[in-house]
Amino acid sequence: MLKQEIEKTLTVLKNGGIILYPTDTIWGLGCDATNAEAVARISAIKGRDAGKSFIVLLDTDAKLPGYVSEIPNVAYDLIEFAEDPLTIILSGAKNLAPGVINTDGSVGIRITRHEFSNQLIQRFRKPVVSTSANKSGEPSPRFFDEISDEIRNSVDYIVGLEQELRIERKPSTIMKLTPDGQFSFIRR
Repeated sequence: MLKQEIEKTLTVLKNGGIILYPTDTIWGLGCDATNAEAVARISAIKGRDAGKSFIVLLDTDAKLPGYVSEIPNVAYDLIEFAEDPLTIILSGAKNLAPGVINTDGSVGIRITRHEFSNQLIQRFRKPVVSTSANKSGEPSPRFFDEISDEIRNSVDYIVGLEQELRIERKPSTIMKLTPDGQFSFIRR
C-alpha cells in the first residue's frame, strides 16, 4: 500500500500537481517546492497572501546545501537531536520557487521522519511544500476528517494513507537560525 501511494503521489508531483498528504505533523497541502506555478496554486487554494512563504520538507539534512547557502553547524545538531518535528528558518535560500522563500531570502525547512513523506521526498529527489490543509486564518485540521470539502476538492490527489488515524499531532516548532548560530523561536 505504501509503495503504491508513493508511486501515485510521485506522478502528481512530477506533473506539477497539488497533493493532500500525511506528514510528521498535521495533514498538509504539498507540491514540488521548486515549481513556481504549483506553489502559487497552493497560495490560491489557501486564500493566502502570495508574499507569505511556505515550509518545505526534505528527507535528509545532507540535501540542505542544495537549497540553502548559509547553514550554521549547529543546524545539524538541532536536526539530529530534536525529539519533536522542528522547522528551521535558514538564510540564503536557493534553487526553490520564489513563493517558498521569505522576503528576507530565508526559507523554513523541516527534515521529515514520517515514513510516507520521507520516502516520497527521497524518491522525488526534490523538496516538497508542507502547509496546513486549511484556508488561511482558519484552524488547522487535527485529523483528516476535519479537512474541509473545499480543500479536498481543490487538490489533484489525496494520499490514501492514515485517513482514519486519530493520533493528535501538532504543527512543528519553528526556530529561526542566523548564519552565526543565533536563534529565536517563532512557534513552540
